[in-house]
Amino acid sequence: MLKQCLLVLVAAGLISIAAPFAAAQDSPSNDQQAPPSQDNGMRHHGPPDPARRTQELTRQLKLTSDQQTKVQDALQSERSQMESVHQDTSLAPQDRYAKMMEIHKSTDAQIRTLLDSNQQKKWDEMQAKREQWMQNRRPGPPDAGSGQQQPPPPPPQ
Repeated sequence: MLKQCLLVLVAAGLISIAAPFAAAQDSPSNDQQAPPSQDNGMRHHGPPDPARRTQELTRQLKLTSDQQTKVQDALQSERSQMESVHQDTSLAPQDRYAKMMEIHKSTDAQIRTLLDSNQQKKWDEMQAKREQWMQNRRPGPPDAGSGQQQPPPPPPQ
């Protein structure tokens, strides 16, 4: 009887300890891996939803309704182009990646032209933060595929 009670207590203790960790994994406030203020509707795996990205950009950049329509059209076009490239099995993985980056940069430039000067400043800040975040996520030097060796970073002081 005592063993059963002890076993139940241990099980309850483990569940109570594990529950916050399980909840934290699903919580949107746990964005240590997300770029700062750069959600853009991309918390899930797979292509981002153009409507959600447009809503997020509207919130961050205060887009007008006309801008929202044009941004969403650009993002929808980007998504369909990305899907086409993703399904193109004739491309080598690095060529597929390069093509996707080209499409993404083109869409970013297209969106930037839709913005006024204040929005463009904010957009440029957002893009710089995103680039910094991407650099920090890469498992090697920024141009690991170029064949050039990067000097190691200086030791922390």
